[in-house]
Amino acid sequence: MAEIKAEVVRALRELTNLPMMECKKALTEAGGDQEKAVQILKERVKGLQVKLADRMTSEGRVASLAKSDASAAVLVEVRCESAPVAKSEGFLQLCDQLTKQLLNGPGASTVEELLSQPCPDKPGTKLKDLYEDVVNKIRENIVVARILKLSGPVAAYTHHDGTLGVLFQAQGAGKSEVLRDVAMHIAALSPAVCLPENLDPAKVEAEREKLLADARATGKPENILAKMVDGKLRIFFSGEGVLTAQPFAKDDSKTVEQALGAAGYTAAGFTRWRLGKD
Repeated sequence: MAEIKAEVVRALRELTNLPMMECKKALTEAGGDQEKAVQILKERVKGLQVKLADRMTSEGRVASLAKSDASAAVLVEVRCESAPVAKSEGFLQLCDQLTKQLLNGPGASTVEELLSQPCPDKPGTKLKDLYEDVVNKIRENIVVARILKLSGPVAAYTHHDGTLGVLFQAQGAGKSEVLRDVAMHIAALSPAVCLPENLDPAKVEAEREKLLADARATGKPENILAKMVDGKLRIFFSGEGVLTAQPFAKDDSKTVEQALGAAGYTAAGFTRWRLGKD
């Protein structure tokens, strides 16, 4: 059996970022052939992923990306085991490539479908290859947990710590900057639903009847009562966590609905992902 020289082992370690002993074992098995040794290590990485699969993934990132014209936006949640890994260069590169491909590629309905597509910035490499390389180097359980792509008008926002991501969809056409502002509002204030009609109709009707009875007790004319009830309902909707009824975080002299209307939009829906919360 040919002796495996230290410099050959070091060269393979630099290429794969695996421990020296594993590189030496692979080279010995491959008879000193580096290319064969790389293939052996790749097979072992697949086995490693199986062994890692049961380990907890409570850290990670909810990455987002949107087209500059607000025509599409994506969310990708990638989980890992430790906070340092969630901030590491390889992990962040994986998040970056996943979001870019999902946004600019043909789209994907499943994680597996997305991983089968190419890396945008690595010609000749698939996202699955990049994923396996990152797992290989980091040695943690890394899970691409969920993906989402929505058509516009839509904006995306990820909180600075990477644990919260939002997509906000609207209808209309106007100054798209307000869409991202609303996405940030959603991240900060956590509305329960987007529109009043998303609430339980029975609950809304019961509140309306109560407010109408209270208004009639004031003895004011019937033509005034509707306006009184509508004003009180807006307060009720805000209290129930209706996005459009909430005071706009960027300018609380307006509701979110008013801020959107001034920019030429109406709200359509939103998605708010907290890391690890399905």
